[in-house]
Amino acid sequence: MNDERPPATTKLPKSWLQPPSREHYVLRLYVTGMTQRSSAAICTIKAICEENLQGHYDLEVIDIYQNPVLVRDEQIIAAPTLVKKLPLPLRKLIGNLSDRERVLRGLDLRRTT
Repeated sequence: MNDERPPATTKLPKSWLQPPSREHYVLRLYVTGMTQRSSAAICTIKAICEENLQGHYDLEVIDIYQNPVLVRDEQIIAAPTLVKKLPLPLRKLIGNLSDRERVLRGLDLRRTT
């Protein structure tokens, strides 16, 4: 019997070695100044983004006191509010974002069961 095996140093196509492409996320976090709730929400969303979207997101933090026009245009009714503009569908998460699983599901980074 001829036992032919591929060489141990078989090269894989370069495309197989690259991670799959991810969609780019565009997020806006609306806060009220630098209150404790606002600071907690900022820290939480930054950590979630770095852990799950490394290099595939833009996060803009908007103080509603400094940008009231944006608040009206986005129809923000409470703060902190996280708005996922892209990828669609648009989503709004209201609160301090302390429930990480809820945030991950809201960003479509976890499947709902």
